[in-house]
Amino acid sequence: MKILTGNSNKLLSEKISKHLKTKLVNNNIKKFADSEIYVEINENIRGNSIFIIQSISSPANDNLMELLLCIDALKRSSAKNITAVIPYFGYARQDRKVVPRTSISAKLVSNLITKAGADRVVTVDLHAGQIQGFFDIPVDNLFATPIFARHIKKRIKNKNLICVAPDVGGVERTRALARKLDIGLSIIDKRRPAPGKSQVMSVVGNVGGKTCIIVDDIIDSGGTIVNAADALIKRGAKEVHVYITHGVLSGEAVKKIKKSKIKKLIITDSINNYDKLKNSTNIEVLSISNLLAEAIKRISNSTSVSDLFK
Repeated sequence: MKILTGNSNKLLSEKISKHLKTKLVNNNIKKFADSEIYVEINENIRGNSIFIIQSISSPANDNLMELLLCIDALKRSSAKNITAVIPYFGYARQDRKVVPRTSISAKLVSNLITKAGADRVVTVDLHAGQIQGFFDIPVDNLFATPIFARHIKKRIKNKNLICVAPDVGGVERTRALARKLDIGLSIIDKRRPAPGKSQVMSVVGNVGGKTCIIVDDIIDSGGTIVNAADALIKRGAKEVHVYITHGVLSGEAVKKIKKSKIKKLIITDSINNYDKLKNSTNIEVLSISNLLAEAIKRISNSTSVSDLFK
């Protein structure tokens, strides 16, 4: 078993390799003058099981193309099997046709990864669970919920807690965390008047005097979460903590969070945000390196991955 990393999140790859006590495969990934990507494997990997770690984060198109070329290079180097470990699966938000004449990019990307030669995919908190069905190869969708639950139990001592789903689509994820913490559940009724904009219509459930835990898979521009926190405080919530798996944090997101009613935003390192967060005081990063390393080890040893969540 060997691990190859792309350029999207080398820090996470190094943590995973350290946990597994193995070195990263020696490779050379660079760009030509016209931005074409060049991939070269600099060691013999014939007959090995290879895990390629690459998030499809910004710049999404470059990182996706890099992933595909790495898979192709491994295939042509006679790797025994190739597992694409994609901590953040980009393009997952377009998983169906919401309006006519649009692309279903999640399906297209799954086809590209399969056709490139991947034998298995490992990812974390897919935006929509049904995306697993877009692949004709095995997909392991890992969850950050146990990591969040442990952090909440350790850091938030207030017993008057409630989990809050930022929209109807996030209820299942929020319910899973609420069950682990043995607390109640509230739902925010959200409307989108335009792409990238959200408006809170109402809050279902009593949040008065409670410490609210908002949980979601992605925070992009930050508008939805900031509006949700404002709505909860207006309805009497004592404070708001937010737990998000993938911190896309595009545009002015970090500044919005800093000025918001959010006491603490917790994200994982599925996306490398260390440069963005240098001066941030209310955003904390939890590592999912141990989770991914354990999943890689179990896949390599042909043991159960689902046991990680029991």
